[in-house]
Amino acid sequence: MQKRTNAEITPGTDVPQKVDVLLFPGFSNHCLANTIEPLRAANTLSRRELYQWRFLTVDGATVRSSSGLFVEPYATLRDGRGDMLCLMPSYDYQALGLVPLLRQLRESAKRYRVLAGLDTGSWLLAKAGLLDGYKATIHWEELTEFAETFPETESLRERFVIDRDRISCSGAMAAFDLVMHLIGRDHGPLLALEVAQLFMTQEAARSSEVSPRRRSRTVDRAVFLMQENIEEPLTIAAIAKQVGCTQRTLERHMKTELNAKPLLVYRRLRLNLARKLVTDSDLAVAEIALRCGYENPSALTRAFKAEFGEAPRAMRNQ
Repeated sequence: MQKRTNAEITPGTDVPQKVDVLLFPGFSNHCLANTIEPLRAANTLSRRELYQWRFLTVDGATVRSSSGLFVEPYATLRDGRGDMLCLMPSYDYQALGLVPLLRQLRESAKRYRVLAGLDTGSWLLAKAGLLDGYKATIHWEELTEFAETFPETESLRERFVIDRDRISCSGAMAAFDLVMHLIGRDHGPLLALEVAQLFMTQEAARSSEVSPRRRSRTVDRAVFLMQENIEEPLTIAAIAKQVGCTQRTLERHMKTELNAKPLLVYRRLRLNLARKLVTDSDLAVAEIALRCGYENPSALTRAFKAEFGEAPRAMRNQ
């Protein structure tokens, strides 16, 4: 696994990370949603503004996606600055690589900590010389030509690649994996797990800098059992037995992969459900307590306030 440079160190958690997405005519709605929606979910679940994002175009004009969605940009590329600039072309990307745009991209590299090429965005970064000496990937259908055209870049057949202050991604589904990885890296694997659950994915964020790695079957199975037994919680020993390992082994796996003990993971799952029921239903706190495995409303309220900073009724009143 590669070492990170200072450029990869994220800002403090109290400072939102500012992400600009540079859209081109014919961009992919799928890629855009897979990039932005996990960030929105991370903000929602954490109840903090971890991320801010804007849509840019080169000239400030409205841009139309490949499927006909029109997006009004916030600003032009020249006006952009922040933590990350994501380039998002999809089709006819080679025709975009004209001298004026390449010059603007090189200038933008001075105003952003990280540049990311999503889908075919890597081609434009490489054309501007911004991937020279870096590892990178692109949509796999274009990988051979990419490698031949830009020998100064080490081309990899990976879903996404993070190399110092450059990120590249191979397509729309991989964009989701990438953003999930960044959420887990920057704000902890438990938040990434919660975002993954919100989108009904089977796994949380991949967790490798260059080659994404899935969670172990042990952890996946344990989390599944926790989700299936919220109202009547199992003991951690019982979960470990059903998974087929000792409690100590389960604790070691979860500490390694989620940076938390099983009891804390279980508690977060139960309280996340409680928060959803508090904000999205009219159920009494007593009923919510029972549905989330707490013996009485007082026990739920104490745990809820410790986790979210306010009591259930206070959150509902907001």
